[in-house]
Amino acid sequence: MSNLADVFSAPDLRMTSSQSAATASVTVDAPSRLHLGFLDPSGSLGRRFASLGMVIDGFDTRVEMRAADRNTVSVASHLAANVAGPAQERMTRYLAVLQHETGRHAPASLQLQAAPPAHSGFGSGTQLALACGRAFCRFHGLDPSTRELAAMLGRGERSGVGLAGFDQGGLLLDGGPGADGTVAPLISRIAFPEAWRVLLLLDDRIDGLSGQAERVAMERLPPFPRSLAADLCHQVLMRVLPGALEAVFEPFAEGVSALQRLIGDYFAPAQGGSMYTSAAVGRALEWVRAHHQAGIGQSSWGPTGFAIVRSADEAESILGGMRAAGVLDPALRAVVVRGRNRGATLRQS
Repeated sequence: MSNLADVFSAPDLRMTSSQSAATASVTVDAPSRLHLGFLDPSGSLGRRFASLGMVIDGFDTRVEMRAADRNTVSVASHLAANVAGPAQERMTRYLAVLQHETGRHAPASLQLQAAPPAHSGFGSGTQLALACGRAFCRFHGLDPSTRELAAMLGRGERSGVGLAGFDQGGLLLDGGPGADGTVAPLISRIAFPEAWRVLLLLDDRIDGLSGQAERVAMERLPPFPRSLAADLCHQVLMRVLPGALEAVFEPFAEGVSALQRLIGDYFAPAQGGSMYTSAAVGRALEWVRAHHQAGIGQSSWGPTGFAIVRSADEAESILGGMRAAGVLDPALRAVVVRGRNRGATLRQS
C-alpha cells in the first residue's frame, strides 16, 4: 500500500496541533444500501458484476471517535450480540490498520453506537469500515477519498454501490471492478424520487451469506449466460434509470422486478432453490407481486426483501393487506423507509 502511505504523508494532509486540540470527537453516520442486483456476474464482455443499488434512510451505522489514554473499541449495549461481537473485532482491526497506514499512532476510543442487522442485505460491513475510516481521518485532519479508504480497509471488491452511497446517496449504478481489482467506477447516480417508498421485510431468524461462505457459493455457480446479462443491462438502461430520472413509476418497478427475477433465479441454487433466502419473506412479497404494482426483490443475499412502491400511503395499504390476507409471518419485521439522496454525515466537536 505504498501509494496510500504517500497519500497520508503528503504535506497538505498532515495534522496540525491546532486541529488536534480543537477536535474532541468525531461522529460519522453512514447510511445503509439495498443491492438490487448484478448485471453480469460472469463478465461476458470481460468485466464482471456491475451493480445496481440504492441508499435508504432508517438503518444508519454510527461510529464515534475520541482521544483516549489507550486504544479502546466498544459497542453500545443495545446492539444485538451477533452484531456486537463481529463489529468489535472488525473495528479493532480497522483501528490498527488506520494507525499503521497513516502513521497516526495516538491512542483513540472508537465506539459503535448504532448499526443495522448484520448479514441482512444492508451492506453493513462496508459502511462500518468507511465510517471508522472517515472518523479516524477527520479526527487527525486527513482527507483521503472514500476509494482510498476502501482500498486500505479491504472493501469494495465486487460492488461500488456501497462506496458511492457513502459519498452521495441516491440510486446508483457502477461498472464493476477493474481487471486489476480497482474499485468499480460509478456510471450513474440519480436522485431517488421523494414520494416513492420502500417496504422492507426483515427476518431476524436468518443470516444471508457472507465471507468465505459467500465466496464459495459464487465459485460454484455456473457461468451467467451472455443473453441474460444483455437483458439485465437493457432493463436497467431503458426502464429502471429513465423511470427514476423522470419519476415514472411503472417502468422503474417492472425493470427492478425483472432484474430481480433473472438474477434471483441464477443465485437460487445457493439460497435453497429460491430467489429468497427467507421463505417467509418470499411468501409475503409474492402476494404483493400478485396484487400490486411494485419493484419486488431481495437485497443481496438477503434475507431482507423489499417492495418499492409509489407512496407512503400505498406502502401502508399493502402492509395492511398482507396482514388481512394472513401472508405476513408474525416473526417478520415490516419497515417503511425513504430513499436517501445524501451520503454519510459527520459531526465534529
